[in-house]
Amino acid sequence: MLRSLTLLALAASATAEYSSNLNYRSPSLSHKLGISLPKVLKRHAKRQAGPSYADASAVNFTHGVASGDPYPESVILWTRASLMYDSDRSNVTVSGTVPLYNHDTEEYVRASANPICVDYNVYADQNLTSVVTTGRAYTSSDIDYTVKVEAGGLQPFTQYYYQFCVCGSDNRSPVGRTKTTPRPEDDLSSIGVAVFSCSNFPNGFFNAYGNSARKDNIDYVIHLGDYIYEYATSTTPRPVEPQNEIFTLYDYRRRLSTYRTDLDLLLSHQKYAWITTWDDHEISNNGYRDGSSGLNNTEQSFEDDGRVSVDQRKMNAVRAYFEWMPIRQVDMDNNLRIWRSFSIGSLFDLIMLDTRNYDRSITTLNWNNDYITEIENDAGRTLMGSQQENWFYNQLKNSTAAWRIIGSQIIFSRINVTTWFGTETNPYNSDAWDGKYRYAQWPET
Repeated sequence: MLRSLTLLALAASATAEYSSNLNYRSPSLSHKLGISLPKVLKRHAKRQAGPSYADASAVNFTHGVASGDPYPESVILWTRASLMYDSDRSNVTVSGTVPLYNHDTEEYVRASANPICVDYNVYADQNLTSVVTTGRAYTSSDIDYTVKVEAGGLQPFTQYYYQFCVCGSDNRSPVGRTKTTPRPEDDLSSIGVAVFSCSNFPNGFFNAYGNSARKDNIDYVIHLGDYIYEYATSTTPRPVEPQNEIFTLYDYRRRLSTYRTDLDLLLSHQKYAWITTWDDHEISNNGYRDGSSGLNNTEQSFEDDGRVSVDQRKMNAVRAYFEWMPIRQVDMDNNLRIWRSFSIGSLFDLIMLDTRNYDRSITTLNWNNDYITEIENDAGRTLMGSQQENWFYNQLKNSTAAWRIIGSQIIFSRINVTTWFGTETNPYNSDAWDGKYRYAQWPET
């Protein structure tokens, strides 16, 4: 009886340590898109009985550290601890392999991937002497060896330092810095934020990230979407991996991994807590609820475009995004919710929207512009979906802050745009907020 109780206690402890890694729940357990922890624990238990296990010294923190979604008393911490730099190619790994160290033969062997144990500490000082909170989590090939935990018990509007360590070793990650948000009632006169969007790795270096990080005069980073681009590249100054247009889970993981090789981006993640939302290119150009310009649910799309459905591609992209970004799991009972808000003291409320993927009606897909013009005044069209719209209006109405700042992915105001090319047959672009900014023909010279 005592042995049974002991085993149950150990199982409960192990489950708690595994489930502390939020990525096992990514992007949602409600839709059964998360990882089955009982299966992971069962595989781990079998491998612990064998002679081989991962050598802690062979584990690398391959992509630095990051933090995000700060609250007054907690913040999300992120890293990746893996024996290999490459991302995992499997969906939920059962037969995947990585090099493991066999201490009996003193050789690396190929064996099913063991989960990796990681401890983390949060410190009040840069010298890492005053521990505020600590915890343990596991990661595995199931979630591309990413680690995402919520560090709690923190003080509002306070700067902290944090570090990960492979359990039972001195193998440590770089030291990260983060900051909690003030309480909604806290009176503030100013806050520094850096706002970014549309960061296309092949088009050039991310100097803007680095300039902001080196000036070190902000409190938080806000990214409004297009953190990555899904296009194929090969001959640009900075080709990305994979070089084809991305469709599979591995594709999206590998693309995010490539972006995280930019040193300025790594530095910004290491120094600041990020608040992010997605635009269209995290999944596919001009995305909406049921498709995108690059992939729609037609028989031809299965033949030409990676042989995946729209829904499968979106799931692949969303899952990789939640694995790689220091973002909280929002209540996702209704579709793929990423919209959420943050109170930055009494100064402003930050309302982060999803004007792309949640419940947006059909948009311009390049080949359907005439149809979009016909339905532009249809009362049934929606940019955000009724649930998000009602939430958004209530956020605006109930806010008591001095300012309400809206994190939107697309152009909000109506503007006139002059093109460098010929006469437009369709004068509207429904990719904007109201679907009605007008193209004017470039004047003749």
